[in-house]
Amino acid sequence: MLLAIDAGNTNIVFAVHDGKEIRAEWRAVTETTRTSDEYAVLLQPLLQLQGLAFDDITSAIIATVVPAALFDLRQLCRKYLKCEPLVVGDPDVDLGIDVNVDRPSAVGADRLVNTVAAHERYKGALIVVDFGTATTFDIVSAKGDYEGGVIAPGANLSAEALHGAAAMLPRVAVGRTQSVIGKDTVPAMQSGLYWGYISLIEGLVARIREEYGKPMSVIGTGGLANLFYKQTSAIEYLDPDLTIRGLIQIHARNIERAKDKPPNA
Repeated sequence: MLLAIDAGNTNIVFAVHDGKEIRAEWRAVTETTRTSDEYAVLLQPLLQLQGLAFDDITSAIIATVVPAALFDLRQLCRKYLKCEPLVVGDPDVDLGIDVNVDRPSAVGADRLVNTVAAHERYKGALIVVDFGTATTFDIVSAKGDYEGGVIAPGANLSAEALHGAAAMLPRVAVGRTQSVIGKDTVPAMQSGLYWGYISLIEGLVARIREEYGKPMSVIGTGGLANLFYKQTSAIEYLDPDLTIRGLIQIHARNIERAKDKPPNA
């Protein structure tokens, strides 16, 4: 079985794939001080709840935008899973796509993994909107290549910034309000965060489509995608497992590539 690890700025997602389907998926808070042993203590009982153990995992793949977390995630795989993980971004890991930007090495691993998964499931040119710590809008060509994108502050990050920078404004949760005009401070803040974000999504999608000049489908993914997907027609598809599915595809591609390589290559 494969352990796919998607380590973001806020959460780390662990998923077990048995070759046919995702057997289990868990989310943990990203903490760069967490050691490989602590990851093992976290993961072992979760596996047991699904009737699984470390010995059932035979391979692993990691995508992370948190460099400080990579060392201990590698050690987790080496020490407890007895395997050397593939790491998206390593020179020998083939994604099967071109990255058509000024500095390909600067593109977040999650954005490239999303590109791979989106092209496999959806046809034509695409915009992938990933609602994480930052909200990213990534452009995927009809050929499946990464064409650049937009990075905006995430909704929760915006809420924290508003609270932290203004002495009289409380911390509020991001959520849909019944009306746009707030009658008190908290609903006014919630309206600005929620409906302001809806307008950001709709405005950027429209501008990207206009600039790209071709029909484009829009896929939403990430932790808050469901919250906004329900309220705007700008997002056509909701795909919460996009990144994990991309990791599974990349792993399969590289395993096949290794089989086809001559023994002494």
